[in-house]
Amino acid sequence: MLAYSSVHCFREDKMKFTIVFAGLLGVFLAPALANYNINVNDDNNNAGSGQQSVSVNNEHNVANVDNNNGWDSWNSIWDYGNGFAATRLFQKKTCIVHKMNKEVMPSIQSLDALVKEKKLQGKGPGGPPPKGLMYSVNPNKVDDLSKFGKNIANMCRGIPTYMAEEMQEASLFFYSGTCYTTSVLWIVDISFCGDTVEN
Repeated sequence: MLAYSSVHCFREDKMKFTIVFAGLLGVFLAPALANYNINVNDDNNNAGSGQQSVSVNNEHNVANVDNNNGWDSWNSIWDYGNGFAATRLFQKKTCIVHKMNKEVMPSIQSLDALVKEKKLQGKGPGGPPPKGLMYSVNPNKVDDLSKFGKNIANMCRGIPTYMAEEMQEASLFFYSGTCYTTSVLWIVDISFCGDTVEN
């Protein structure tokens, strides 16, 4: 009877420890795996960029930016896992893929903090200028979307897709063409330049 009682107590203690451990694990992992949305209504912006929303999925290491502004709407996916980003330009009916410049684009962890800081402090479009990136769009269509990962492949499937290369400072000085600029929440402006976006 005594042996049964001590085994029973041991099992009860082990079960309590397992439950407590699982609970603590959930508390600490929840923020790391959390998904969150940031919505910014930018109707008063002189540039007329419309309304933007950012969805961040920490579990899959992906941020999705939606800019809803009628015919000038666009959608962008930043896949931090594979280092590529893609922007779907609805008016141009194209998808543009490029490597992420992690020195300029905010990390997935700091994206939420950056947006809250700028919005809550009233900086918005009147704050410090956003960082800028300029890309030259290759006129040749991408044949195989799978090399950019399933998130980008799903967004760009069935749409003419082009690869873009970041332009360095010397190239920027001599470039005289037209660019299509996407401004992401006053944090970073990304411009796509070339014949593909001019037409």
